[in-house]
Amino acid sequence: QVQLVESGGGLVQPGGSLRLSCAASTSNFRLYNMGWYRQPPGKQRELVATITNTGSTNYADPVKGRFTISRDNPTNTVALQMNSLKPEDTAVYYCNARNIITQRDAWGQGTQVTVSS
Repeated sequence: QVQLVESGGGLVQPGGSLRLSCAASTSNFRLYNMGWYRQPPGKQRELVATITNTGSTNYADPVKGRFTISRDNPTNTVALQMNSLKPEDTAVYYCNARNIITQRDAWGQGTQVTVSS
């Protein structure tokens, strides 16, 4: 089972930027579609962005044009660049890995992002 470790969360003012990173411990990173999800306070977990093993991306409407997901296969990492942050982006952000063969999901422990003045 792949292990995921997120980093890069924190407190930022509205309009600011943060970059989240997720490191995957697997020798078969190319067999995983990767994604970022978030869980705002008192709400359910929701999709933020995904990137397939071939690099195709998909974004939730609220983050389109502001967030960018990317992956670096040689280093087994996926990143989420978040610009023009808004208070409603405040959430715990989770990294997800889905094996393209087994369709099994793995999750990171989550990293807190707080957007506040």
